[in-house]
Amino acid sequence: MLNHPRISDEDFQKFREFFYRKTGMLFEDGKRYFVDKRLLERMAATDNETFRGYFTLLRFQASGAELQALINLMTVNETYFFREEYQFQCLVGSMLTEIVTRRTSNKPIRIWSVPSSSGEEPYGIAIYLLEHWPLLRQWDVEIISSDIDTQILKQAKQGLYSDRALQHVPEPLLKKYFQRVGTQYQVRQTLREAVEFTQVNVSDSADMRSHRHFDVIFCRNLLIYFDDISRKKTAESFFDALNPGGFICLGHSEAMSRISPLFDIRRFPEAIVYQKPLEAR
Repeated sequence: MLNHPRISDEDFQKFREFFYRKTGMLFEDGKRYFVDKRLLERMAATDNETFRGYFTLLRFQASGAELQALINLMTVNETYFFREEYQFQCLVGSMLTEIVTRRTSNKPIRIWSVPSSSGEEPYGIAIYLLEHWPLLRQWDVEIISSDIDTQILKQAKQGLYSDRALQHVPEPLLKKYFQRVGTQYQVRQTLREAVEFTQVNVSDSADMRSHRHFDVIFCRNLLIYFDDISRKKTAESFFDALNPGGFICLGHSEAMSRISPLFDIRRFPEAIVYQKPLEAR
């Protein structure tokens, strides 16, 4: 009788520490079933009958393809258009006003959405700018959106969405910016071309150094998956990625004041956001 492969407590600890070093994500004991299920799935896909054999592949495969496949499986991509819309209102009503007021050149305004997930946030930002920011005619805006998950980036570039993802999009905007494709809606090509998608591991310093000179960063509901050390390191990387005076928006359950002292708290009428000081302290 064949023995079914299993993940021991020791295996789980080894994997958890390894994955944490690679991604900054720390799986609590309560996530054990979630982790085990996905490890066993990848073990079967790579014909590894033991965790030891699979873990060797994961650590030493030259291409890193299996690690990326596992990362894609482990990441959670649950979002929808205009989530926490008050921050978009803050973008067009307050943050961009400050940014253009002190701008001394015609360099593009750069907005970074990370993680991109399946693209609802960056496309939503683009729609919001088109609909609610009159100065868009006078300024070039670059929207870059990044994720660690290569599969979700492909999905984001396609821009195909179900009714559920679009539940908060008003009918006029649905007709204006989307087209029906079978049972789904697809972002129109002109809007898809307005967003640049890139792969980034926010826990990798080299990856983060390649993304610089942003005026606004949206990083919502990512840091809740990190421990305190990873949160602080990632916050420092975002600080370096921002222009002086730039802003970062976090999820409603996240507070930069509990993560890093580098940023100033800004309480705008629409939302609380965090700002990189104009001058070094």
